Amino acid sequence: MAGNRPVWRWIGAGVAGLLAGLTLPPWGCPPLLWLALVPLWALGPGPAALWGGAAVLVSHRWLLWLHPLDWVGVPLPLSLPLCVLLWLSLGAVAAALVGGWRWLLQQLGSERCSSACLAAALWGLGEVLLAKGPLFWIGLGSAALPGDRALAGWAQWIGAGGLAALQLLLAWWLWRWLVAWAAQRSGVGRSAGAWLLVVVLLHGWGWQLLQRTDSSATAAGSQKLLVLQPAIPTRQKFSWSQQQALLRRLAGAQLQAAQQGAAGLLLPEGALAVGQPLPQAAPVEVLSGGFREVNGLLRSAVLRFAPGEQEPAQAIDKNRLVPLGEWIPGGRWLSWAGLSAVGGVSVGEPSRVLPRPSGAIGVAICYEIADGASLAAAARDGAGWLLASANLDPYPAQLQGQFAALAQLRSIETGRWLVSAANTGPSLLVDPAGAVRQRLPNGMAGTLPVQVQVRAGLTGYSRTGELPLLLLAAAAGAVRLRSQVRQS
Repeated sequence: MAGNRPVWRWIGAGVAGLLAGLTLPPWGCPPLLWLALVPLWALGPGPAALWGGAAVLVSHRWLLWLHPLDWVGVPLPLSLPLCVLLWLSLGAVAAALVGGWRWLLQQLGSERCSSACLAAALWGLGEVLLAKGPLFWIGLGSAALPGDRALAGWAQWIGAGGLAALQLLLAWWLWRWLVAWAAQRSGVGRSAGAWLLVVVLLHGWGWQLLQRTDSSATAAGSQKLLVLQPAIPTRQKFSWSQQQALLRRLAGAQLQAAQQGAAGLLLPEGALAVGQPLPQAAPVEVLSGGFREVNGLLRSAVLRFAPGEQEPAQAIDKNRLVPLGEWIPGGRWLSWAGLSAVGGVSVGEPSRVLPRPSGAIGVAICYEIADGASLAAAARDGAGWLLASANLDPYPAQLQGQFAALAQLRSIETGRWLVSAANTGPSLLVDPAGAVRQRLPNGMAGTLPVQVQVRAGLTGYSRTGELPLLLLAAAAGAVRLRSQVRQS
């Protein structure tokens, strides 16, 4: 039986990784995630790498829906292999990162509390850095949503990285309790009771954080807006018939917004082509995803059309580009535009603040919604509410659920109302407590009238960013170093 233990370690790690991938958004089930994290603490770097690869392959399986890519010029026989390769590559990167993290933990001693705190803080900081990179990650920081808003309430103070560290530490404590229980040590019952008490207190405190309101937060008033969900299939978007259908729906939404007294009309990412004006001049502001040229380079942007104008007056460009679809490493020297049907796209400025006469807003285009630090900086720089503009077609409902969970998390972190305008969904309104107030059915064309409160107050996370994680890492590192010096 002893000879079979290594095999069972690998099997257990793989099963736990698969379970972790399933418990991430759009499900969002923290208790099962904590169980799935236990083998990550108990096993070595190799099984941990398998855990990480399995979790990401399950949680990012929507990448396979990119097939077929023949509409962007990829030969059909190469389409599926290319999509599978992209999916497997993401899993391989995750396996390397988690395996390396577990190797470091092994050097520190995984059974020590100081080592666990340092490792959890490093994981959380790693998720924050990954959210600024070219790859799209659904990490442990978003795992509490949509199923556990009470726990996610802590994001007001510690952000997504802090939530990731918190859940890792709960799983570590659960692992130490299981080790003590297996060894039949004294005090096991008290340890289990203490763990449960901490979980209950965390949820109670997190829920109270969500219920707290700042009397000055809504002093800036509110704005009535109209969201247009065109539901134009991406693979047919550039056909003449679909372009005409888009223009008809846009003109109808402009008229509807004016009749309803809305201050603005919101359209999803890529709704307008390069240089395309609005179909008519309407007395409402229009914020539409589109494209523009800057110094001869194409950029994906959110374009702002002033009331009564058909040409954009302002724009905020996309900063985080999609690999292969919009950008490839070394693409400037290889002269390859990428797979996007609109050609290669250049990167915009990192700031996510769009100044407007009626007040600045924070803007996330596509999977910039995963970068909570940038939107917290936007709130700090005066953004009164958040706009998420996306086109998630032809991906399945799984990705739309992940996007909605990230939108909820961004609202909680910043204490801002968030409006999502997406081509096929999710088009929704989220309040600062992370509750989805209104939503259009996915995949159906329609409009959504929303009332957005403009807020001026700042959450703890908007003020301090990753400082709590940095302090945790510094304190745990100091304790661990002191222990090593004593031992030597």
